[in-house]
Amino acid sequence: MWWWILASCATAYGIKLAGYLVPRRLLERPAVVGIAGALTVGLLAALAITNTVVSGQTIAWDSRLLALAAAGVALWRKAPFILVVIIGAAAAALGRLAGLP
Repeated sequence: MWWWILASCATAYGIKLAGYLVPRRLLERPAVVGIAGALTVGLLAALAITNTVVSGQTIAWDSRLLALAAAGVALWRKAPFILVVIIGAAAAALGRLAGLP
């Protein structure tokens, strides 16, 4: 088991080291910058959705999804971040008050 952990650590370190060896002119290309930005947003969105609708190993449709939708609308309407958080929390509270788990 420890060999797998050590191999994973060495692989992760090697990948990170390889990233430092990529020439700067390659990293500054518009296509690379655009792809990196899109990947970051996509990974963050996937993490948010996964944490919202997954409970253990099952899909849970509950007030967290309502809160995420309300916060998404608030962000779309360009609300300040603190207001987005408050709107999401209020939506979750109202969903739970209405009987959603």
